[in-house]
Amino acid sequence: MALPDIQDQVDERGIELHRVGIAGVQYPIRFNDGSTEHSGIATFDVTVTLPGDRRGTHMSRMVEVIHDELQDLEPERLPQALKVAADRLDVDRVQVGVKLPIAFLVRAPASDKEAWQVCDVEFSATHSADQTELAVTVGTDVTSLCPCSKAISDYGAHNQRSRVRLTTMGRDEDVYPVDVATAFAMIRSIGSSPVYPLIKRPDERVVTMEAHDHPAFVEDMARDLSQACRERGIAHVVSVRNFESIHSHDAVASLVWAPALD
Repeated sequence: MALPDIQDQVDERGIELHRVGIAGVQYPIRFNDGSTEHSGIATFDVTVTLPGDRRGTHMSRMVEVIHDELQDLEPERLPQALKVAADRLDVDRVQVGVKLPIAFLVRAPASDKEAWQVCDVEFSATHSADQTELAVTVGTDVTSLCPCSKAISDYGAHNQRSRVRLTTMGRDEDVYPVDVATAFAMIRSIGSSPVYPLIKRPDERVVTMEAHDHPAFVEDMARDLSQACRERGIAHVVSVRNFESIHSHDAVASLVWAPALD
């Protein structure tokens, strides 16, 4: 006996819904970042733009899309994967969001000890009218030392941990202009010093002196990271937050840049 397909009923209200679908789906994936492969549990959102004359969408097909097309996540394949998703869901526009932590081995500067440093990664992809756009956000920490504190003090200067987020944007043939490993390295290069998951006393000495020799305001870090992206011609969003150590507030800086808008 054929079961009724209520989702495919005609809706007389004529109101388009911009996003309809599933959110918070946890699923095991393998993420291929060029030369590096990662595996773990990712959190997926899959939504579509639902035409005004369609009562509902087929949400079970969205889980099938995750399983069949996104479980082996390769950013360069996203245009093809999202086109398959749009065809399977019978829509013109589909959006996919993916969040997962990714770990990189980081070597301490003096002791050479290795340990894993985790960063937060988000993918936000949209396919519409045979065009795919992708925004990739990488967030990790650096150390920042205040230039003003250093300049006005007889000795020492206050420093703090800073959270830096870099979003790079691409489309179609150049959908993935900066891989996650490169973005992670770019962020670590713009503070007063990188942070390290494992530090012995000789490492602490190196990190402390490196930070003292490279003071940076929150504004400096945002501009330096943006400049590195501009030199590559990459549209991007930068945000920096200092978890201030001597103030009762945080310091923030952010910007948005795209080549066509410059």
